[in-house]
Amino acid sequence: MTTKNYYSIGEVLGLLLEEFPDVTISKIRFLESQGLIEPERTPSGYRKFSQSEVDRLRFILREQKENYLPLKVIRTRLDSDTSDGMVRPYDDTTPGVRNPAAHPAARAAVASIAKRKGRPKKDDTTSMNRAELLAESKIDEATLREIVKSGLVTPRLVGDLEMFSQVDREVIDACAAFIALGIDVRHLKAWKVSAEREMALFEQRIIPYLQQRNPGAREQALEMLDELVDLGERLRGSFIDVLSRPYSDGR
Repeated sequence: MTTKNYYSIGEVLGLLLEEFPDVTISKIRFLESQGLIEPERTPSGYRKFSQSEVDRLRFILREQKENYLPLKVIRTRLDSDTSDGMVRPYDDTTPGVRNPAAHPAARAAVASIAKRKGRPKKDDTTSMNRAELLAESKIDEATLREIVKSGLVTPRLVGDLEMFSQVDREVIDACAAFIALGIDVRHLKAWKVSAEREMALFEQRIIPYLQQRNPGAREQALEMLDELVDLGERLRGSFIDVLSRPYSDGR
């Protein structure tokens, strides 16, 4: 059996699900944001994982699952144990506290698992650097810096350049519109946190289908995700409509 040189993030998820049923794309991205894994990037900015990076990720997840080690301790072990390219199993001499509650809760919003039925897929393949983004958008350097600093978008590093996707551009434009209406950047983080929590709930429903080997189960998961997203938008819109009605009834 031939081993691939590189895997996409979706392929990595498929490799890990059998041993770690709770792992998600959001979790993998979170571990990357914490500096525990460092997948390479394609010229268009997509992650590509080497076999050694997959092994490293598997080691991290196993230490969390079996030994309840916090990420800080796992990072220390990785830094000290992988000088020869190997990761070793946990032993009782490892410093740190075994705490079942020490589990990372942060989840990044999942842009898309695949193209959803009835929902056009956003173009996330076109990238632009900071200068190009500023030239095409209606924001200044200070505002863009504040949006990035707040974690509302995370540019991809390609060499020395910060690259922004088309989805990043849409988020930035929306943020700029809110700012123009007097909403401070720090308050916009509430939308991202809400989206992360909503997606975490959706993932709990679709992961059992993605774990199945039946090809039809994946399609069923994507259909369910599409429906859940639509329902979430409808419910959120209904709540906003009810809450804003007192201000519009007098018109």
